[in-house]
Amino acid sequence: MNTAHSTLQPAIRECADAVALIAAHIQDEQLQGRTPCEKFTVAELVDHLGLTLQSAARAARKEAQPAAGAGSAVSPQDLADCASLAAVAWSEGAAYEGTTEFGPGEMPADFAASITLQELVLHGWDLARATGQSFGVSEDAGQVALGVVEQVAERARSNGSYGAPVPVPDDAPALHRALGASGRNPGWNG
Repeated sequence: MNTAHSTLQPAIRECADAVALIAAHIQDEQLQGRTPCEKFTVAELVDHLGLTLQSAARAARKEAQPAAGAGSAVSPQDLADCASLAAVAWSEGAAYEGTTEFGPGEMPADFAASITLQELVLHGWDLARATGQSFGVSEDAGQVALGVVEQVAERARSNGSYGAPVPVPDDAPALHRALGASGRNPGWNG
């Protein structure tokens, strides 16, 4: 088992389970609500995250990605299924080896796994906050997520994916520090 698999896989599984649980409890009347990710409503974020997780599962399996815009709208139940399928796909050690097609093009497979975790954590938390739910992940998963967010933060800020860092105390949970590093306020309440 390579290091990326042994570190990322349990965090991906835990965060995918958390996202699936959150998605299962999103109510229809919440779909047009605001999220901490200002460019998305709840419905738009469900769709974005679901399509991203579909792509992540294909990346883990080393399958070709469909043409841009080829996906159909994702419901909360679809998102729960996508989260589970992505976690299963990233459970295989071979998924982390070599290169794969994901997002903007080909990249190291272990980096694609990192991006998958980042999407699960940040957008999973966004959905939880927007719908009045908790995003319960262990400190271990939070630490792995923090490492990923810190790894991509500079590039993500330069392309507009992350906002300016939000100050978070050094002794705050790792998840809160990851949120702050991504430009999210861990105390966001709509």
